Amino acid sequence: MPPPDLSEKLDAAFGTDGLFGRLYELAKREAHPDQYRRFMDFEARATGIENYEPQVVPGPLQSEAYARALLSCQEDLSEEQIEERVAARMSRKERQRSDSPPLRWAIIDESVLQRQVGSRECMYEQLAWLLEQVDTPHSKVQVMPFTAGPHSLMSGALTLLTLPDGSTVAYEEGIKVSHLYEDPESVQKWRRQYEVLRANSLSLAESAELIQKAMEDYKPCDTPPT
Repeated sequence: MPPPDLSEKLDAAFGTDGLFGRLYELAKREAHPDQYRRFMDFEARATGIENYEPQVVPGPLQSEAYARALLSCQEDLSEEQIEERVAARMSRKERQRSDSPPLRWAIIDESVLQRQVGSRECMYEQLAWLLEQVDTPHSKVQVMPFTAGPHSLMSGALTLLTLPDGSTVAYEEGIKVSHLYEDPESVQKWRRQYEVLRANSLSLAESAELIQKAMEDYKPCDTPPT
């Protein structure tokens, strides 16, 4: 993946009227595996993005260092492939910086805060960024605490995308198999489960407090002067 600002510079240099910008949009989709492309097209148009992650920070909320450490666990990926996927994942943040970002609502399991990915500094910076996104006009983050007990979405990740026409699609992601649901009946089933999860999660303020508490475990130690 080229840097996000390269296409704009190339169009300015060659006077190509947005050609490189359009090519960059195509390249972003090509950087993702085939089974995700339709989902990525929906996500790019969504006005609302709601998701639950049981094990890791949601992709669009990941820091670059966190994403790289996470992808490095996949032994079948070369260093070049890892960097391509890191760049593709970072590109998903672009809409949040646009003039009309979608409302992103993320629910994460408490285990996400406890499982160290990368170095302690990597986790501290990741949680600090997550904390900033807990309650903004376009981003909300809740934590599903251990004390809430078992629930119906424990075994996989779920994303609900609200499209400009008001319809919703659901994307269930497992370890090896994922499925995109577009029929209203199936989507409604997933919507009900998500709403129950949201109701049983910590409030925004309580979630921020728990994230801050977890950050203390990863806070870099100051080396005393010698």
